[in-house]
Order: sequence, then structure tokens, then C-alpha cells
Amino acid sequence: MIYVTRKEHFNAAHRLHNPEKSDAWNQETFGKCNHPNWHGHNYTLEVTVAGYVHPDTGYVIDLGKLKHIIYDRVISKCDHRNLNLDVDFIQGVIPSTENLARLFYEQMAEDIASGCPAGGKLYSVKLYETENNIAYFIPEVIPRIEKVTD
Repeated sequence: MIYVTRKEHFNAAHRLHNPEKSDAWNQETFGKCNHPNWHGHNYTLEVTVAGYVHPDTGYVIDLGKLKHIIYDRVISKCDHRNLNLDVDFIQGVIPSTENLARLFYEQMAEDIASGCPAGGKLYSVKLYETENNIAYFIPEVIPRIEKVTD
């Protein structure tokens, strides 16, 4: 098994806010990330594809195709946007780094699998919100965790 990673960058604004909770709860929980007029990040996105090398090309996936998929499915929709308001597949979800990594995975998985001629798939999405705050989504490693309720 070979793992191939493509790195991309985008800039976006968001607000961490749970509309089902009080303003006080949101402020206490999210702090400055709950600012009502949003805040922004310079995100770095790493997309890793796992698969086998095709004997005709030597590729797991053509990196030009991978770049195109990442751009079409994520970057073109998120770059210089308000993630809470402007991005259809994020609507109704708190745009934390953790949730974004999962949503980005879901946006790209099918197209990436189709682009791997020797049988590969999207392995993981790693999203840097800052150089110190990073979330990974690797569905094969971590089973889906059910929603926590109070």
C-alpha cells in the first residue's frame, strides 16, 4: 500500500456557535471563536490517498487529478468565504476543525476513489486551522462516534 498526500491552502472565516445553547454558554465554551462578527484562518489541507501503484503509470492517483478534485469539491467552495453562511455542505454544522475535516472527506471520497485506476481510496484528511491546531479524519481507524447528549 502506498500513501500519496497533496497539500493545499485556503482562507476562510467562521464562527463557532451552537444555536441550541445560550449566548452565555457559547461565549464560555468557544471564547474568542464565538465572536459575533466572525474570525478567520489561513487553513492548510492535506489529503492522503491510499492505494496500489498502477503498472502503466506508476501512480496511485494522478496528482493533477487529485489537485482538481480538491479544488472542485472543497477549495472553490470555501476559499475566501464565510464557512457558516456561504458553503452549502457546511450548513447546520458547527464549523470546528474536527467537523470540517470530516465534511471535506465526505465531499471528496467518491471522486478520489473513481480517480484511482489500481484500486485506491481517500485515506485521510488533515486540516490545520493554525500551525498548532490540527484535526485528522481517518474513518478506517476511528469508528463513528454517536452524538453526545446532555
